[in-house]
Amino acid sequence: MAKDVIIACDFNSKEETLAFLDRFTDCKPFVKIGMELFYAAGPEIVKEIKQRGHKIFLDLKLHDIPNTVKKAMSVLRDLDVDITNVHAAGTIPMMEAAKEGLCRSDGSRALLIAVTQLTSTDQEHLEKDLWIQKPMEEVVMHYAQNAQIAGLDGVVCSPLEAAAVHERCGKEFLTITPGVRFADGDVQDQKRVMTPKQAKAAGSDYIVMGRPITQADDPVEAYKRAVKEFLS
Repeated sequence: MAKDVIIACDFNSKEETLAFLDRFTDCKPFVKIGMELFYAAGPEIVKEIKQRGHKIFLDLKLHDIPNTVKKAMSVLRDLDVDITNVHAAGTIPMMEAAKEGLCRSDGSRALLIAVTQLTSTDQEHLEKDLWIQKPMEEVVMHYAQNAQIAGLDGVVCSPLEAAAVHERCGKEFLTITPGVRFADGDVQDQKRVMTPKQAKAAGSDYIVMGRPITQADDPVEAYKRAVKEFLS
């Protein structure tokens, strides 16, 4: 899959989501469906957006015992999404179970990636809240290597760590990076951020942008700006 900009469609209704996507009359952007929209509109919103011709990253971040995650993935596999994910903190056996559950009878499956550390987490949160005393980059690298051992296709990480992940796990191991903001934008609740241009230079394979696009005065132009900065 080629590098791309993924729009985080973090809306709480089917109607608002489809109205937003209707604005894109000359392109079909790659979209992320996260917990807010999936819990509000259910699997049918995934099917409808897919039928409209969009690629989909289903971002539910599964994290449970291996058997539960395997069974959940076996349900999600029939939604025909392009990418889905789990939390790397769930351990190697859980990630292996997720991959097994995601595989169809013919061996095909969506790309499966693992969340390392959320981009809203900084070193202080890592140590004080999670009691992880290692440096952030070292933690992310360890989680990325675990995901690779489990047979996953890549990780979600900050763009700040994308280059190091590729150096450790290889160029083919995907880095999907939220925490991307325009240079003149508000970082909001993100802690570890880059611009689209910086994320490109850092080696991000996909960038995820939500509010800088969805809350822009002209979302289509904001999306095209992100594509130009990241891909050109």
